[in-house]
Amino acid sequence: MLIGVDFDNTIVRYDEVFHQAAVKQALVPTDTPVVKDAVRDYLRRCGKEDLWTELQGYVYGACMADAAPFPGVLDFFARCRQRSVAAYIISHKTRYPFRGRQYDLQQSAREWLKSKGLDGDHVFLELTKEAKLKRIAEVGCTHFIDDLPEFLAESTFPAGVDRILFDPNNHHPEARRFHRFASWQEIGDSLLPS
Repeated sequence: MLIGVDFDNTIVRYDEVFHQAAVKQALVPTDTPVVKDAVRDYLRRCGKEDLWTELQGYVYGACMADAAPFPGVLDFFARCRQRSVAAYIISHKTRYPFRGRQYDLQQSAREWLKSKGLDGDHVFLELTKEAKLKRIAEVGCTHFIDDLPEFLAESTFPAGVDRILFDPNNHHPEARRFHRFASWQEIGDSLLPS
């Protein structure tokens, strides 16, 4: 078994960080739900897509250290190590934001991973979605975990890889063609049973 795991919104939970940054910059009302998608949706409804894009660069750059791992994800990686199961982090991560200050987003991600004990030669931050798909095939993943059903449904997704949808907020109940889990505990119990 060789497990590949996406990074943003799969390993890292950004809800609190996005909300705090948006409130601090007076981009959203303070009573906006503390959910990344609520911040995004509010700004889009107000016609402020450019501000949403800038906010993403700010959070993924300057605020990355404040982001929290999803509950159970660090335990999942520890279980992989204990059982000698290879686990790779393979993500699509641009180098710099599309708008705003030019933070090195890959460096911020690597520093975050290092602070959580997840750095090393099993981390691949790819510049494009196509490179991410190619890397999944190259390393020989038998399973891949991602939060985006549209990525898992890509026509060029490597054949033979068990596709797992991480859906902690139950946003994709219709995604029945994938194994869908709401927590890392569930994923661990399924892939690495006691």
